[in-house]
Amino acid sequence: MQAQLIPFIMSGDARAQAAFYIEAVGGEIHVLSTFGDAPGTPESSKDKVMHLSMTLAGGNTLIMSDAFQDAELSANMGLSLSFDDEEAARTAYRNLSAGGVEKYPFALQPWGNFYYGELVDRFGMTWQLVKQG
Repeated sequence: MQAQLIPFIMSGDARAQAAFYIEAVGGEIHVLSTFGDAPGTPESSKDKVMHLSMTLAGGNTLIMSDAFQDAELSANMGLSLSFDDEEAARTAYRNLSAGGVEKYPFALQPWGNFYYGELVDRFGMTWQLVKQG
C-alpha cells in the first residue's frame, strides 16, 4: 500500500494565510471552494473557505479550510521545508518570519553539515527550514 501525507490546516483566514505562503515561498492555489457552494449554508458562512488546495515551494501540496471556531495550534505539529539552495532557504526563512517570531535563526549548525532555522509565522504555524551542507 502506498499513501501520500498532505498537511491540512484549519485556519482563521485561509485565503490570507494561503496568499502569505504563496508570497513567501512561491506556489499557487489550484482549488478554492466556499461553504456558499453547499446548499443550505447560512449567509454569514457563505464566504468561508470550505476547501483550498495549493502547491508551495516547488510542488508541495497543502490543504486549508476556514475554521468555524478559534483554531488551536499545537506546538507538537509544524511544517518543514528542505531546500537545495542556501539563498532560497534564507529568503524563505526571512519571508515566513515576517510578522512572526524567529525561534532559531537560520544558520550553519555545529552538530552537522547543514543549515537550520525555526520560526512561528504570523498565523501561528511553526516552520523548520533546512538546507543540507
